[in-house]
Amino acid sequence: MRIAVLLKERCRPKRCSLECIKYCPRVRAGDETIVMGEDNKPVISEELCVGCGICVHKCPYDAIKIIGLAHELETDLVHQFSRNGFRLFRLPVLRKGICVGVLGPNGIGKTTAIKILSGQLKPNLGNYEKKSEWDDILEYFSGTELYEHFRQIANNEVTSVLKPQYVDKLPRIMRGKIRDILKKTDTSDGFDEVVEKLGLTNVLDKEIERGVISGGELQMVSIAAALLKDVDLYFFDEPSSYLDIHQRLKVARIIKELSEKKKVMVVEHDLAVMDFLCDSVHIVYGDEGAYGVITNPRGVRHAINTYLSGYLKEENIRFGERIEFFAHPPRQRQDMNILITFGRLTKSFNGFNLSIEPGVIRQGEIVGVVGPNAIGKTTFVKILAGVIKPTAGEIDYDLKISYKPQYITPWEYDISVREFFETKVQQLFTSAFLKAEIFEPMNLKHILDKQINNLSGGELQRVAIALSLAQEADIYMIDEPSAYLDSQQRMIVSRTIRRVVEKTGKSAMVVDHDVYFIDMVSDALIVFDGEPGKHGRAQGPFSLHEGMNRFLKDVDITFRRDEETHRPRVNKPGSYMDRKQREIGEYYYTM
Repeated sequence: MRIAVLLKERCRPKRCSLECIKYCPRVRAGDETIVMGEDNKPVISEELCVGCGICVHKCPYDAIKIIGLAHELETDLVHQFSRNGFRLFRLPVLRKGICVGVLGPNGIGKTTAIKILSGQLKPNLGNYEKKSEWDDILEYFSGTELYEHFRQIANNEVTSVLKPQYVDKLPRIMRGKIRDILKKTDTSDGFDEVVEKLGLTNVLDKEIERGVISGGELQMVSIAAALLKDVDLYFFDEPSSYLDIHQRLKVARIIKELSEKKKVMVVEHDLAVMDFLCDSVHIVYGDEGAYGVITNPRGVRHAINTYLSGYLKEENIRFGERIEFFAHPPRQRQDMNILITFGRLTKSFNGFNLSIEPGVIRQGEIVGVVGPNAIGKTTFVKILAGVIKPTAGEIDYDLKISYKPQYITPWEYDISVREFFETKVQQLFTSAFLKAEIFEPMNLKHILDKQINNLSGGELQRVAIALSLAQEADIYMIDEPSAYLDSQQRMIVSRTIRRVVEKTGKSAMVVDHDVYFIDMVSDALIVFDGEPGKHGRAQGPFSLHEGMNRFLKDVDITFRRDEETHRPRVNKPGSYMDRKQREIGEYYYTM
């Protein structure tokens, strides 16, 4: 089975010489294998295409994909957006009493699958030219687990709610106080209970307005709005973005409790949270913008290990690069030269007090920063970066600092990504090192001609990280780089940061809430504790083991390494390993 896909946002026929038509051997032989469509963009005939791949290689904008798929998938096509458009094969299955997870890269149909299952989008079964009819859909799914699901949707017998992926867009479409918005959505009479469980009491009188409410608060409000609906089906699309580890586990426990009574499906990129939350997981593989295939469900441990391996044994399909975790010995920090020494520092404002214990950052090391939200982590990074001054104490060093902020504001720029980089870091296009270590691994080529203010959250994040790492600096300070990145992209970014630091001999400080990401990228940790919104304390840097042990003890969870992949795994509360590690005071990794 061969599919031809045209990525229309990349295709620019007015800027090229129509190489796809000019060099196609079937066109030159007289066939109409590729013709110009009504929208002045090429249309590829999959029936006439021989799969030579010449158009793929000749297209100057990499807008064409010719992909060979297994013939078995021909009968599994659930939805196709247009001719030469994206295709989704198979669907995940909701099951009452268990939390079902969906795991895969961005851009391969996870959100589309959720919209179909929630009834927001009718599957067209590949017939994109006419409106779908429920009779055809029910006939297609007859004899499968999904038949009853779609029958109930067709007859309006079930209700559903979808927690959206990009919560930072909510202030554009919603106005008013959080209390009023949540009360309007409450159909379960559970307002007080949900607000208390999610810890939203202190933000109820805030306005949903950009600059007033943080990303973490927006995420919590969005989750609360979903939980307050009394419906049959609950879909949560990336519920952990912008939340700290405390909040992620709190939300995971609430969603898991909900799944015991209702049908719940979760799309999540934080593998530690997915491991803790889900019972059964569907892996999604494919090609971004071209197609997505949803596999049969697996147990959560087996699914995550399979995803990290990048290989489906039963289908003999290599769908991604293998991601490895290493139980490596800690680096000896004492052998590294000191880059920054800071004494005791304090910062006070708006009723919040931050105290910073003395510490040193060494050349060539990556320091992870962990702790709850609203505890002062971003303030600490800004103090070290020289963006703000401490109330007491001094920062006495003259260093070049490259700072990536937590929240990125694309609407400040009405230019393309290419123009943005040419203005800010021209060397990203001219330096062989930067092209090999940053530009190519982070897959920036295909978004160069997009407008900055039209980028998705993940694309914008990759641009901001690349901008930070491409600058001349003694230390890179990167705040929440994993937000909106899928699991594969997070691992690529962690390796990119590590390679840049190792090859340049510079240092980096990374603030993040994804434990997998912090585990892969960090040599040492600065740990924050205190009371969010009131006072915070920064201690360290500690060795990675000591820092994580302190942090996880405060979070009140234990981690072990998976025997097969060496990845971090959250121990189930009260399990044998959980009790054993607590007894010996080892909250972080025993084999």
